Amino acid sequence: MDMLTPEIVPGLLAKGASTRVESDIVGRFKKGDQIIVRNINPTGHTRLPQYLRGKRGIVERDHGVFIFPDTNAHGQGEKPQHCYSVRFSNAELWGREGSPKDSCMVDVFDDYMDLQ
Repeated sequence: MDMLTPEIVPGLLAKGASTRVESDIVGRFKKGDQIIVRNINPTGHTRLPQYLRGKRGIVERDHGVFIFPDTNAHGQGEKPQHCYSVRFSNAELWGREGSPKDSCMVDVFDDYMDLQ
């Protein structure tokens, strides 16, 4: 996929596009792994929600390998890596305001996480 520019956005929206790539890259995590999201504050584009930084969750699913949006958006290469669905308890994310009965699933890239 070429670097995203304003000129190509209408075409991508019209036909759709996937950033999934075929790759032999081995994922760093597996279902059931307990992770912690890195507390990083990159400049520019990131797909890491601020409310996840420093929070603990459990990997529920490996979606496969995708172009890493942070580097791709800045013209620094595709840096393919795995993306996972991670379950966070609402109490972990929102403290006492979070319902202890509920959780939130968020897709998180390899580069954003470490094992607990």
